Amino acid sequence: MEADLLEQLTGYLLQSWAWVQTNFLEPERLIELAVIGIAILSSNFTCKWIHHGILLVAGDHPLVQKADRRFLHPVLTALISILLIVTARLLLEPFMATYLLNVAASLLTAWLVIRLAVGLLANRELARMIAGGAWTLAALNIMGLLDPITTVLDEAQLPLGDVHISVLDIFTGIISFGFLMWMAFALSGLLERRLVKAEGVPPSIRALMSKFGKILLVSIAFLISLNATGIDLTALAVFGGALGVGIGFGLQKVVGNFISGIILLVDRSIKPGDVIETGGTYGTINRLAARYTSVITRDGTEFLIPNEDMITQPVTNWSHTHRLVRRRIPVQVSYQSDVKHAMEIMVEAALDQSRVLKVPEPRTLMKGFGESGVDLELRLWIEDPQHGVSNIASDVMISIWDKFHEEGIEFPYPTRVVQVKNGDLKPTKE
Repeated sequence: MEADLLEQLTGYLLQSWAWVQTNFLEPERLIELAVIGIAILSSNFTCKWIHHGILLVAGDHPLVQKADRRFLHPVLTALISILLIVTARLLLEPFMATYLLNVAASLLTAWLVIRLAVGLLANRELARMIAGGAWTLAALNIMGLLDPITTVLDEAQLPLGDVHISVLDIFTGIISFGFLMWMAFALSGLLERRLVKAEGVPPSIRALMSKFGKILLVSIAFLISLNATGIDLTALAVFGGALGVGIGFGLQKVVGNFISGIILLVDRSIKPGDVIETGGTYGTINRLAARYTSVITRDGTEFLIPNEDMITQPVTNWSHTHRLVRRRIPVQVSYQSDVKHAMEIMVEAALDQSRVLKVPEPRTLMKGFGESGVDLELRLWIEDPQHGVSNIASDVMISIWDKFHEEGIEFPYPTRVVQVKNGDLKPTKE
């Protein structure tokens, strides 16, 4: 077995050396290589001269520099090289065969077309990866090596039980998986952007549709890529059952949070934009992810709360059915003060704040007679809890403080009178 493998490897090396001698080391081929090198160097020098002329006309603008580095210089170099090589081929064809010139012109043309196509992609790393893979396939096809390499890879079989998968199937599956996943994420991003603009659809329904669309597209891409490798999808039934059991035991929290997130989106108990309070965290829901709920507080801190906690723990939703929120502000005045006037002043202090609604109008109620003064309570309504509910109470209380001092309304404070009787000290309340 080892002797046969060594003999095959030796045969491949000898054939490769003969191919190199025939296509690159003959005098005519050396001339063609020299022509190709001169054409590429000349085109590079010409592009630098053109770039210098553009800078003289347009100035040293950042956009010109950026276009030259990413697009203008490589494209012009390839285009000028193609023109020079084609011209040289036409001049040399009457005297010699121009095999390498034809190959070089075809390779540069393929690179130019691929470069222009991937230039539309915003992700530069992805563009380079796609361009490199596409140009490699095009180069092998132009040089006549694609079919032999494909045949060799297809003959290399890897047994997986009753199924035999070739190395070519594995490469095809990997390429298909990468391309289809990229397409799935791109389409899901497009769907999410379109749903954001659909103002007539509730935010929770938009988030639910976006998540289901992303899961569906990724699942379809995964199944298609598996099918491209030649794997029978019916063979995944047992594997899927084992995977489900493993997920049930090992990823209970992850799956629980995922299911909880779907429940939150379906029952619409909370949705993006709601103002909530849970576990001492008060803020606005930024987004509902598959595993967590993002809540941004008033100080800009973002809390990632597991979706399961949003279901199992008490949650105060200040804007569940509507955004009207009533605040209660207790105030105590002394018994010597004009209580009715104090109640009017408290209403005026509330109405001075622009966030306090006129309808329903604020009201002041007498709640009782305390030990030190009369207990009053101001009730007011706001409709923007996302801007804070404690700060509006603070603003109203400061206004009440100022107006009480202007009108002579006194705030009570505890007083104690000590009576001396028969030589004993006895504290009494007043």
